[in-house]
Amino acid sequence: MKEYLASTMMLNFENPSIQQLIDRKGWRRLAERDRISHIYEFVRNDITFGYNQSDELTASEVLRDGYGQCNTKSTLLMALLRAVGIPCRIHGFYIDKRMQKGALTGIVYQFAPKKIVHAWTEVYFQGEWLALEGVIIDEPYLQQVKEKLYRFNNGYIGYGVAVEHPKDINVCWNGASTYIQSFSITDDLGIYASPDEFFSQFHNTDRFVKKLLFNILRKRINRQLDSLRKQNKNYVE
Repeated sequence: MKEYLASTMMLNFENPSIQQLIDRKGWRRLAERDRISHIYEFVRNDITFGYNQSDELTASEVLRDGYGQCNTKSTLLMALLRAVGIPCRIHGFYIDKRMQKGALTGIVYQFAPKKIVHAWTEVYFQGEWLALEGVIIDEPYLQQVKEKLYRFNNGYIGYGVAVEHPKDINVCWNGASTYIQSFSITDDLGIYASPDEFFSQFHNTDRFVKKLLFNILRKRINRQLDSLRKQNKNYVE
């Protein structure tokens, strides 16, 4: 289990901002189940759903941003879990980009690859590995979009969500795996000990022009997501 507890360049949980957060929250004093639960809920709801400049951000950079998507939230979640002695790893996939429609719009959606690199954190708890994919979407955002999903391959997708049925969504951690985008998985890319290892091989914006375009437009996208989250009448899909 040693490799699933180690710090890395991306899992930089020795960073003062991460250590101060853990001390302030008192997570180290909690029982193992509660450590996982409290950290999971923090990353799910205090770190809102949004698009960072890169999948390769360190955990402290994601914490500084205060928002993230599947890949960057996984990095922060892993760092916080390892910092309090909880073994975890990263599981990578490709997902159908149609799941992102509504969250990604216009030219950004058009230029997005057909298959998007996706990852979730797996935590070792009571002798088994559990998926924590449900951490991606914060509750206020989820409540606004789950009725906007559209039918696709006997499920429902859109706005960064892919589920069998909106009524069955349960992303609160209760000791079992949680899922929120898994219905759109197209390929399994395997399990890795760290995000550093995974993202050294797989990228969503591996071309300079695409990366530049995405970073020009992503702040506008994040404003749209915030507007939707707050039920802003000026939100435009």
